[in-house]
Amino acid sequence: MLTVDDYGAIRRARRDGKSIRQIARDFNHSRNTIRLILQHPEPNPNPSTRNYSAPVLGLFQSLIDQILVDDEDAPPKQRHTAMQVFRRLRDEHSYHGCYGQVQRYVHKHRHRHRETFIPLGHLPGQRPEADFGHIHVNFPDGRRIVPFLVTTWAYSNYPFVLALPFERTEAVLAGMVAAFEVFGSVPKEVWWDNPRTVATLIFVGRNRQLHQRYAALANHYAFNPLFCMLARGNEKPDAESTVKAVQRRFATPVPRVANLDELNAHFRQRCQAEQRRTVQSLFGPFEIAARFAEEQAAAAALPLHRFDACVIRPAASVDKYQTVAFDCNRYSVPRPYAHQMVMVKGYVDQVVIVSGSELIATHARSMQRGTMVLDPIHYLATLGRKPGALDHTPVYRDWKLPACFAALRTDLEQHHGAKAGARRFVRVLQLLREHPLERVRQGVEDCRRAHVISAEAITQKTHTLAAFQPPARQSAPAAVGSITVSQVHVPLPDLSLFNQLLDGPTCRNDGHNEAFSTHADDASPESQNAQFFV
Repeated sequence: MLTVDDYGAIRRARRDGKSIRQIARDFNHSRNTIRLILQHPEPNPNPSTRNYSAPVLGLFQSLIDQILVDDEDAPPKQRHTAMQVFRRLRDEHSYHGCYGQVQRYVHKHRHRHRETFIPLGHLPGQRPEADFGHIHVNFPDGRRIVPFLVTTWAYSNYPFVLALPFERTEAVLAGMVAAFEVFGSVPKEVWWDNPRTVATLIFVGRNRQLHQRYAALANHYAFNPLFCMLARGNEKPDAESTVKAVQRRFATPVPRVANLDELNAHFRQRCQAEQRRTVQSLFGPFEIAARFAEEQAAAAALPLHRFDACVIRPAASVDKYQTVAFDCNRYSVPRPYAHQMVMVKGYVDQVVIVSGSELIATHARSMQRGTMVLDPIHYLATLGRKPGALDHTPVYRDWKLPACFAALRTDLEQHHGAKAGARRFVRVLQLLREHPLERVRQGVEDCRRAHVISAEAITQKTHTLAAFQPPARQSAPAAVGSITVSQVHVPLPDLSLFNQLLDGPTCRNDGHNEAFSTHADDASPESQNAQFFV
């Protein structure tokens, strides 16, 4: 192909007086080509194209068009290639032309029908996009694949990234709640692909049947749940690009962390650093921090109460082993709730069991399948009736207690025999149903130190410690409901007011003093001891 430099050299040779024959011989081109170059100062930017499809293919163009139109409804991997079109024309329609003509026509047809797009510009506070990605992470026990949830604002490109143990519905709920709290606001709509954990059924167009808990999340925060068309991940490009950014920038080199909390702390730092970045968009550059401030101003405020980010099994039956099934595992409950219907709430990291409005059990969630998660405290009432199970069940055989408990059992069995000593030891363990482990441990150690090896003495000592130790403050668990009960604070008495009462005129009256002294003398020993301890 002749270039602009070739054109210039040939035209300068003609300027210097050379003939067309001599120029054609010097540059090894035909005289017609030399004449054409002398007529035009530069190569033609739009050279004429030959009609490669005529005349043989012209009779078959309508057949090829129909084949390609029918392919639009076929699965992507079952559509015609140019070679398959050529074979059908040859075998079914007696086409005698070459494959090259068919290939060029198919390519031209598909080039004309390639999809085009309109540049989009979303409003602030309108639309975040969410998606899951995966990275490799080095933990102390080795390298594992970790899923992470990204939620990215379409207007400002400000991201939120959260590593999670899995991609189930409860992980989606926990991630979205955490994202809204970090953003400090709620958008008008949230876009997803079509994961089964969010959209359980897909209808024609954009209609979806939402997962019941995701619908509850959308209602709680009052955002519109929207979804991409099938196989159209390009409809949420900001989430897709954020997934790649996490893999290429946030997680390169491969992170080395102790647990997911440390990994999420790293992600929070990287997301905050993103605010200082400048993004080159189709409409010009912008700083993420400035646009994110506009997002927060335009979005809705957070509701007063936090959404309960869990999946709920409203009616679960407790079996004779005091366990209830959830996610292919079984979790224990106290004995009074056996053979009853309870409600199970599954969170990302724990399983909570509720009876009515009462929280009856909380367990760390097992990531395995087919396991039993048992709390020894739940079986202490049954153990009182079946003390022989103390050494024959894993729930007690694998129970990690302070060393003083094993020593206590040895002492009891030496004093009372194996069976009687075990029964007395069970009575000591049953104190853990009402008292914390540290209090019972202190009672055991105090009695052993005083050489009083008796279940009754340990029980009395534990109750005495409970009377003098302040009760632990308990706040309403977040798993029971989204409304937290306020704590009641009672002000301390002002003793100066009592002194004023003694110094007042009524207290100087002899009759009143006599009555006061009589009441003091008639006080019971228990009340005097109570006044002494106060």
